[in-house]
Amino acid sequence: MVHAAGMRIDKWLWFARLMPSRGDAQYLCESRRLRLDGRVIDRSCAQVRPGAVLAFPRGDAVVAVRVEALAERRGPYGEAQHLYTALLATGTLEFA
Repeated sequence: MVHAAGMRIDKWLWFARLMPSRGDAQYLCESRRLRLDGRVIDRSCAQVRPGAVLAFPRGDAVVAVRVEALAERRGPYGEAQHLYTALLATGTLEFA
């Protein structure tokens, strides 16, 4: 069985600027409040691939995004926006 290229979910969240630091992304993963394609994530080493759907709480909001691409670095906000498509956002959101 061949799988598409993947990236650690904590690293992707940080590169996509959905989390202000990689440590915060790791904490989110280990808190069991992050879902990847409906499955609860409890480790920051889980692999994320294009097409995957992530959902997690952020303050009073719920965020759901579809992964569109993987990144090689943490670029500026405009570049990071091309890594995902927002599917659902309730409440007021402030991304890092």
